[in-house]
Amino acid sequence: MKKYWHIIGIGIQNTLVYRVNFLLRALFGLIPLTATIFLWRAVFAEKPSGTDVAGYTLGSMISYYLVVTVVDALTAVTEDDWQISADIKDGNINHFLLKPIDYLKYRLCLFVSARLVYLAAAAIPVTLFILFQHESFVLPNQVLTWGYFFWSVAMAALLNFFISYTMAMLAFWVLEISTFIFILFAFEYIAGGHLFPVDIIPAAWLQVLNWTPFPYQLFFPVSVYLERAQGPVLWHGLGVQLFWVIFFFALARLAWNRGIRKYTAAGG
Repeated sequence: MKKYWHIIGIGIQNTLVYRVNFLLRALFGLIPLTATIFLWRAVFAEKPSGTDVAGYTLGSMISYYLVVTVVDALTAVTEDDWQISADIKDGNINHFLLKPIDYLKYRLCLFVSARLVYLAAAAIPVTLFILFQHESFVLPNQVLTWGYFFWSVAMAALLNFFISYTMAMLAFWVLEISTFIFILFAFEYIAGGHLFPVDIIPAAWLQVLNWTPFPYQLFFPVSVYLERAQGPVLWHGLGVQLFWVIFFFALARLAWNRGIRKYTAAGG
């Protein structure tokens, strides 16, 4: 484990070079968030006082998007799939094949270090924005909700990473994986809850969607925070989320083992 802690330290040092980029990304990421909040304020303004949308009040709807921003900062993958595919295409994984370093663990350490730096850079602007919206920001009523929330966020981060890692393994078989990444991103953006809370769609569609990994990348942790997932629904969601984490971890291992048999490199 000592070498992996060292990798995290090196990753933090390398990522700090881009701290200004992370800060600007966080700042400009608040612009579409502001537009979304204005949109929902306009929607609720047209409704009679006290009404809701699929169980969301104006406060809980605004809180949803604010928590989405926080969870996204903690769990989103930043170009890891592109970097992994580049390592495979350029032959950079040669350095890991003869050394006692597991490539998946190596990339996971770099993912953690990038999230730590991004979180540090985004903390101030995001916190100030949440304080500005404090009148509409909803806090959990139960202390245990915080524990369930952080556990779900941790699994969401692992799920995001393992999905991206598995997608990057396609570089062993195809020359360019950008099309697959963009298709995956489209599904994650819509079915994951970035664009809108997925539980406002018809119940029949939601039941099908809940058996896919996409809601558990973002929507489910936010639902846990808002206490919309409680009791059996909470434990069922945590179980399905854990299943998808284990599934994509196993799939990532399988893709690596199959891909490395096909991989050839010369020189270097």
